[in-house]
Amino acid sequence: MVNASEIREHMEVVGADGVHVGKVDGVQGDRIKLARKDEEHGQNDAHHHFVQLSAVASCDGGKVWLSADAANAEQLMEEEDGSSVRPGEKNQQR
Repeated sequence: MVNASEIREHMEVVGADGVHVGKVDGVQGDRIKLARKDEEHGQNDAHHHFVQLSAVASCDGGKVWLSADAANAEQLMEEEDGSSVRPGEKNQQR
């Protein structure tokens, strides 16, 4: 697992395939809080999503690299309460 101190606000979060997933708003405990708004990539969520630090493969080149590709990264994302962002699914990271 990556050390949380390596992760900085505004770092780009990318899937293992290098495709943009989001931007870091901050680190809260064992999770990365993603920015709600990312105008550069057309993202304007109503609330924050989170990714477990255990889902991070590395931090390199100013980017946070996830262990899953971008197409599957949504499965790693959580709501603030830890539930899956996908209705009806339980989060497998916990």
